[in-house]
Formats: sequence, C-alpha cells, structure tokens
Amino acid sequence: MRSTPPFPRHWDGSLVHVRTRRSLRVSNDSVSRLLRCGQSDRCRECGNRIEWYHCTNERLIRLHPRELPAEKVPASCHWHVSSGVAHPARDGSGWCRLPHSMLCPALEGQPAVPELVGLRRALAVNTRRLIVTGAFNPSSAPPNVDASPRNACRPARPVVQLLHIRYLANRPVDEIQCVAQTRRRHRCTNSLLTPETRAGTWTLVPVTTAHGQLSLPGEVMAVYALTGLPYAEQLRWRAQRCPEHAAIPTATDVAVNEWEPFDPLIHYEHVHARIPTLARFHGPAGRSRKAAQP
Repeated sequence: MRSTPPFPRHWDGSLVHVRTRRSLRVSNDSVSRLLRCGQSDRCRECGNRIEWYHCTNERLIRLHPRELPAEKVPASCHWHVSSGVAHPARDGSGWCRLPHSMLCPALEGQPAVPELVGLRRALAVNTRRLIVTGAFNPSSAPPNVDASPRNACRPARPVVQLLHIRYLANRPVDEIQCVAQTRRRHRCTNSLLTPETRAGTWTLVPVTTAHGQLSLPGEVMAVYALTGLPYAEQLRWRAQRCPEHAAIPTATDVAVNEWEPFDPLIHYEHVHARIPTLARFHGPAGRSRKAAQP
C-alpha cells in the first residue's frame, strides 16, 4: 500500500499548482522604507485628508484621496497614478484623480463644475466640524505661534536656501521635524535645529524666479541661508533628519520630506521683506536693538 504523497502532489500523484505570492518589498540597503505610494496627510489650510504623490518633475502634488468619474472633471485637471507617480494626463479610464487645490474650501474661487461644488461644500462642512471639535486649527492662526510682538515677524513658512536651492519650509525653522522612525515605530519628535548644531543666518536677497535666471526689480526677501554650513550638514537638512538619526545610515523614514521648491510667482504670499527677529529691546542709548537671530 502506498503512503500519503508529499505536499506538492495530489493524492493521485499530480503536481499541485502553488501560486507564488508577490508582496511589496524594500531593498535591505535602502535608507528609506517609504514605498512609492500616496503618503496620507491633512491639508494645512482646511484639515481634510490628502495624499502626497511624486510627479514626473520630481515635485510633490496633493491629490484628493478618492477617485472621481472622469466625465465630471475638466479634462485639464485629470490626473492618474502609475507605479506610485502622478501624471497630469488622461489614461483613458472612466475614473481620474483630482488635485486638492480644486476642492480646498480654504482657497478662494469655486470650481465651475456643479458636481465639484457639492464635494467642496462637503469638505467645508468637515472643516467646520474639525474646528469646532478642536481637532484642527487653521494655518492662519496656528496654536504654537502667538500674536505677541516677540513672534510678530516670524514667518510660518520661511524660505530656506540650502545646497544653492531655495525651498519653502512647511513650518517655522525651529519647528521643522525629523522624518526618521523611532524604535517604537513612530515619527521622531526632534527638530533639525538644536543648540548643539550650527544655525543658519537670515539675510535679504533679491527675489528671483524658480531657476534663478531673472530678478524682480526692487524686490528683496528674507531667506534662511544654510549655505555657510558644511556640505554634510546641508545634506542632513535636505534629508530632514535630526543629528541623532543622521548619524544612523540604516534609520528608516516614516514620512516624506516637507521641502517644496520655492517659486516666487506661486508662493508670493510667503515673500517677506523683513528679517525675522525673536525679540527687540531698547538699549541704554534709547535705540532699538535686535536680538540674536535663530
């Protein structure tokens, strides 16, 4: 009598077809453990959920987390995602993604499509609910920045220059948070600017275009320059890591870095012609002095 056949074969001796499972994996030598997919976040202006995607030009775009019927969205606003990268084109399907800027209730202007008006109204109601419950505070009055004279000229989104490129930060310089993962699998709460590290300098520079070819006449803006720091230190800022995690090459990331390439034509509201100071006091001679810059 024949014994039971091994697992790869059936009772009659035929081979068992085992489907190979394919899972998403990240290379062991990869510094980042972030997959090329939408990183969930909340809009700083309205508090609604968004997804960050990389574009073909290596920039980030905020997309609405749900797909919409393509016939209800203007053709110029059709986006589709392929291999984790967002493309501003029509892929021929009946569904498409939509930039969050067309639906954000905190931005001026209403979409012309009636279907989008209803969706935007629903997002506005959700924003109001988040404000009432205290789960969201508009970026115009963040809870960690008061309106006292001490922080009167402190930009909420400063322009930072590192590696000879200007970026728009997502929060004040001393509050830029590390994106590395801790041992408890949470995001690191340390900031990039610490008392042990060298700080940048605030300076007034001409307002130039995104690529630096042209300069707007008579326009200057305050820039937090890190170009005087060592190259390794600028790389640490660009990777958005605190000194502790910058010394650990194998540390993983749990969020994408928040640097946005600065364009004065798009981010003109964040152009400030005054150097920020932490405090002002009057000296013995009665003249106003500026405190040390951050």
